[in-house]
Amino acid sequence: MSVSVLEIERLNKSFQTPKSTVNALSGIDLKVQEGEFITVIGPSGCGKSTLLKIVAGLDLAYEGSVKLSDKEVTGPGIDKGFIFQEPRLFPWLTVEKNIAADLSLRNPDIRKRVDSLIELVRLQGFENAYPRELSGGMAQRVAIARALLRSPKVLLLDEPFGALDAFTRAHMQEVLLDIWQHNKTTMIFVTHDIDEAVFLANRIVILKPRPGSIRSIVPVTLPYPRKKATTSFQSLRLKVLSEFERIEDTEWVDRAGL
Repeated sequence: MSVSVLEIERLNKSFQTPKSTVNALSGIDLKVQEGEFITVIGPSGCGKSTLLKIVAGLDLAYEGSVKLSDKEVTGPGIDKGFIFQEPRLFPWLTVEKNIAADLSLRNPDIRKRVDSLIELVRLQGFENAYPRELSGGMAQRVAIARALLRSPKVLLLDEPFGALDAFTRAHMQEVLLDIWQHNKTTMIFVTHDIDEAVFLANRIVILKPRPGSIRSIVPVTLPYPRKKATTSFQSLRLKVLSEFERIEDTEWVDRAGL
């Protein structure tokens, strides 16, 4: 029997500006099963990143309920990992020390865990490299390893590959799937790229424009590993694109390649 690790109920989020109140999210209801890989897509400004920040406990000014493992989210914690659009590494620390962060590598258990994560994210041989010596994809792998060090119940990823070139992005998608399949960490991944959403996810959550609400949830039953050129992949991609034909946002439709 599947277990819900994350439960979001009747979530509403508003921002107060000098002139008016802006409704960012409205009526979000979502249950995420333990070990699931969820991707979230939608028009710019529909509240995707805001949703991640609320789940992470970085924004508590909302209405509704957000529970992680049956406990209300009341702030940031080691049970929630967060990957930003940029790696945010400490430039004065090596790869292994960035992964360990505030924990000591002199601790045998920490050392073993860091070494295991370096192998998992394919950075063997770069343990003593500094961020300035890494490519964008390598730096994001360090950030992912650091987020996984404390074995979070959910890993939240806010367009982590958006700034990478197409080749590196495709490679990072493969690396992330390897990590997910190895650790079975529950992941919620925000992206603007529909191919990426289909390639990675068990389910795709599609948000409507502001105020952001769930337009539909598309299950992805394609077996792993997935090939983007296959008929089954392209068929599902078209199904997701068709959802955007019903959204009156021509800018997003153009960006999606419709």
